[in-house]
Amino acid sequence: MVQQPSPAIVTQEGVRGLPRVALVLFCLAYVLPGFLFREAWKSVDLISLGFMMNLAQGASDWWHPTFMGQSPELAALLPYWLGAGFIQLLGPWIQPQYAVRVPFIASTFLSMGGCWYAVFYLSKSSKAQPVAFAFGGEAKEEDYARTMADAALLALIASLGLALPSHEVTPILIQLCAVCLAFCSLSMMAHEKKKSLLLGALSLLGLSLSGAPSLSVGMGLIGSALIAFDPEPNRYQKTQTLLCLVITALVALITPKELWQWRLVSPPMSWRAWSGTLNLLIWFTWPAWPLSLWTLWRWRHHWLSGEWSKHLMIPLSMGLLFCVSAILSVPPDRILLLSLPFWAALAAFALPTLQRSVSALIDWFTLIFFCGCAFIIWVVWLAMQTGWPAQPAKNVARLLPGFVPEFDALSFICALIATCVWIALVHWRVGRKRHALWVRLVLPAGGAALCWLLLMSLWLPLLDYARSYKPLVVQVQATIQPDRCVQVSGLGLAQISAFQIHSSLRVIELDETHPNPSQETCNWLLVESPTKGDEEQRSKEHWEFVKTIPRPSDDNQDMDIYHRRGTQSSLP
Repeated sequence: MVQQPSPAIVTQEGVRGLPRVALVLFCLAYVLPGFLFREAWKSVDLISLGFMMNLAQGASDWWHPTFMGQSPELAALLPYWLGAGFIQLLGPWIQPQYAVRVPFIASTFLSMGGCWYAVFYLSKSSKAQPVAFAFGGEAKEEDYARTMADAALLALIASLGLALPSHEVTPILIQLCAVCLAFCSLSMMAHEKKKSLLLGALSLLGLSLSGAPSLSVGMGLIGSALIAFDPEPNRYQKTQTLLCLVITALVALITPKELWQWRLVSPPMSWRAWSGTLNLLIWFTWPAWPLSLWTLWRWRHHWLSGEWSKHLMIPLSMGLLFCVSAILSVPPDRILLLSLPFWAALAAFALPTLQRSVSALIDWFTLIFFCGCAFIIWVVWLAMQTGWPAQPAKNVARLLPGFVPEFDALSFICALIATCVWIALVHWRVGRKRHALWVRLVLPAGGAALCWLLLMSLWLPLLDYARSYKPLVVQVQATIQPDRCVQVSGLGLAQISAFQIHSSLRVIELDETHPNPSQETCNWLLVESPTKGDEEQRSKEHWEFVKTIPRPSDDNQDMDIYHRRGTQSSLP
């Protein structure tokens, strides 16, 4: 079979390295602001935190995490173990909602590192190499691999769907870490045989214990097939294939049966449902998906001729696995997150084939989009602080009644520095001709990092007020003081977790059909605002209505407070 020519034409000048310090600082600026200072948000953050606190306090079995007698919606073990372990380890010094974030911060960095090394090793495969020039001057293998890995990491950070899920304390973030490490393991199989098998075993086990054993088995089987049909055979190929199958089988066997929960649903049958799914795919994976399509087109001779290449087939097959799983799952965005490293890898291989006009189009579109977003964030912040422009200030007051903005000098300085860095980056990119491949993704990644950092600084008080239950909890506790106990009825796990985090109240679920002594000590009852009939019925029984406390940012989550009849109230 005649080997198809590579469409990548890259000179040594085109693989100038991105300074390591700059890359590390870039990752830190993207990851840390979303973890360090914000409150726990509804609902996934708070629910996960409730299960972790229960484990840390010994109120739940470590092999069967529960919270208020309920099991987690996504059956998982490892994420809750990590969170509970760090609550116990750092509890004397750090609040639980911040202590649990330490392993998830580490997992985010591991995800980025796994994606980087995966593309680094894929770029070293023979069919991924650029064209060799007749008189030399083409990119060196090591420099080319490093540049492509930098580009893939920038593409991952630029993905719009990564922003919020990568900063939430949920099992899906540990799943993303395991997927990236499994991707790295498969990519480095030809270079680090023993290390790759060990890393693959640990990552597949971690993925299973994080609540996705079926996806773990799927990755293992696809990985085994890719190793077996590797177009660059080696004498260990059959052994590696067999070991990969054995590892997959062992992981499936030792995974607790409680974690095997099928959540597949039938594919949408209406155009409206399909259009919603398509819209999610488009914005969630932007800008990686158009670059991935360009990669498949420009490298089409490498797979249409049957001469498939590892740097195309590994990310493509794995990305399709998670996209199909997302379409057949509810909610789809959580599983779709796991596909982002693979589309970022494919996007990186588009860069050596992009024409200058296409690269300029990406830059200008990115510049307009993110400058517009940053401008809106600054204008709304200015309106909150000064009342001008008037319309944004009125919108904030209407949507968040009771919110009182305060000037935070540190947040303002951080946002100002980030904006100045963005302006300097734009000037550097459009003002000079830069030949390194990775510069074509600097503006998309930089813009995503800028907007996320601005949100986590200028808008953080607003977002905490809107997405946290803390304002509501503070009002409830002020109402029922000095009592330290409250019964709840009909509240969600996120709301109950918020009371455990932001108050000193002991929360007990109401069970009037089977009362117990502990309930008798609680003279207060908290419920979501019921219908009028429910309120009258409750008032006729053991409870007397006291007041309704609204949640400022959501009219559908107002809380009604009741006091037990025949007991002394602390209210004036």
